[in-house]
Amino acid sequence: MTPDLPRHQGRDRRPDPAALVYRPPRPAELVDCADIWHAGVSDYLARLATQAPPLVPGPFLELLGHLQGTDPDRFLVAVEPAEDRVLGWGAATRRDHVWFLAMLFVHPDVQAAGIGRTLLARLLPGGAPGDVEPGAADRPGRGGPPGILATCTDSVQPISNGLYAGHGIVPRLPLLELVGHPGPDALPELPAGIRPIPAGGPGPAEPALRAMIDAIDRRVLGYAHPQDHAFLRRSGRSGQLFLGPDGAALGYGYASPVGRLGPIAVLDETLTAPILGHLLRSVQPRGAFACWVPGVNDRAVVALLRAGLRFEGFPSLLCATRPFGAFERYVPIGLALL
Repeated sequence: MTPDLPRHQGRDRRPDPAALVYRPPRPAELVDCADIWHAGVSDYLARLATQAPPLVPGPFLELLGHLQGTDPDRFLVAVEPAEDRVLGWGAATRRDHVWFLAMLFVHPDVQAAGIGRTLLARLLPGGAPGDVEPGAADRPGRGGPPGILATCTDSVQPISNGLYAGHGIVPRLPLLELVGHPGPDALPELPAGIRPIPAGGPGPAEPALRAMIDAIDRRVLGYAHPQDHAFLRRSGRSGQLFLGPDGAALGYGYASPVGRLGPIAVLDETLTAPILGHLLRSVQPRGAFACWVPGVNDRAVVALLRAGLRFEGFPSLLCATRPFGAFERYVPIGLALL
């Protein structure tokens, strides 16, 4: 799938954001959202003399379907009504007290017209008046307003970062991408008495295991997100739950056949390197391993570098209205889902 650039090029006018229709996407329009994402990423990376990664339609559309499925009120497209054409889109999630902007993209040919700013205003809790009510899920009775607004951004996007910071969503810590082929014996084995058990797969996890994972997430992230763990199982990441000698859950981690690592959460920081080692040895990926690691998680950064992974590209930024989560003990799913 490649961006449908010609139909957006050669525009002789800038669209008026107020004249656009903002609504949830139709199923077929998720493909347009993927095209706009790739066009936007390709455009700004080209200005940095860097080539954009190829768009892999299946997994990306699965992610968009998950975002829309869990938070339909918070996935909007900006549509030019005369031609019924998607010009931009944004999606956010709500997990307990944390509102998280997963992605917001406007096609490069119509950027700087205010479409992104308008989308953000409508996606933020409380929303904006118009043809949809993005804030409907944040009304009393549905958990109240979120206590934290957050997002992940590219550090080389000062305009976007300034827009979010103007809403109090300021950069808090770097997220470092590590990529590579680890040596098989580069990291330690699990300590004696630590037992891994499968905690995820294509089917539903056992209720007791789900409860253990939720409890770890509440202690590390500050909230549980079982819907995202279910998505991971559906999309092929296999999870391991790590139990201590007394049967208590001490952490969990995921790895996939395509080499993605994360999420990983530990209650005891000293288990970071052994758990990473176990996950790296648990699958033989078709390519390199890759993950996004918070800069404060020095144990994971050092362990992965010693294992043979290397920094890739430029850092991303975790931005939030105030600090949350123990990210020194966490590796996220990715930039669109913590």
